[in-house]
Amino acid sequence: MTVGREKIYGPEVAKSSRMKIGIIGCGNIGSAISRHWVEAGHDVILSAKHRESAERLAAKLGPHAQVGTPEEAARDGEVVLLTIPFGEVPRLAPEIKEALKGKIVMDTTNPYPGRDGEIANTVIHSAMGTGPWTRSKLPGARIVRAFNSVHAETFVSQAHRSGDLVGVPLASDDQEALQVVSKLVQDAGFGPVIVGGLAESKRFDVGSPTYGSGASDIELKERLKIESKKAA
Repeated sequence: MTVGREKIYGPEVAKSSRMKIGIIGCGNIGSAISRHWVEAGHDVILSAKHRESAERLAAKLGPHAQVGTPEEAARDGEVVLLTIPFGEVPRLAPEIKEALKGKIVMDTTNPYPGRDGEIANTVIHSAMGTGPWTRSKLPGARIVRAFNSVHAETFVSQAHRSGDLVGVPLASDDQEALQVVSKLVQDAGFGPVIVGGLAESKRFDVGSPTYGSGASDIELKERLKIESKKAA
């Protein structure tokens, strides 16, 4: 039996109004999601460690994309997508943390020891989880763990697919921020699945059963419910 989507994460969220979204990081995920948001009618401010990467992407996206520094993307974006290598967060945080105070920040960062070093091992083996760790580096930001558990190639090719949408799990302690990000997930062509508070983001961190699964929004919610019962 097919389960209605409204039974999985509530009534479908409406398409959000036009927003200016700061993008910090123009790698595979940042590039894919930026394109989907521009196609949905949003404006983006692109930034990257190497400005040339942001300029190349902006040229492809057209007039709804502009280029700035990470600090400008943080300052001028109504909401911000933080999508840089996990190990770069401590380096960049002093530059952007003041501009991000009070802002909704979608955190896609994932700790990979081979790329990010010992700091990744520290977070993986702690009880904290990636989302709360990011919040500790960006105090005052309204952190929503989002877009971290789906492979970039899926974001490129599976947006707005027919049938059940690819699920994007979300976690935050800020309910209003969760609703805003849920709408932006849908605008990008995917199904938002609200998992719970920010500490619950551990359930879709690197190494979790649902990480990288590409599951639909309905399937993902059902699987997370099963995991919750097993843990009880």
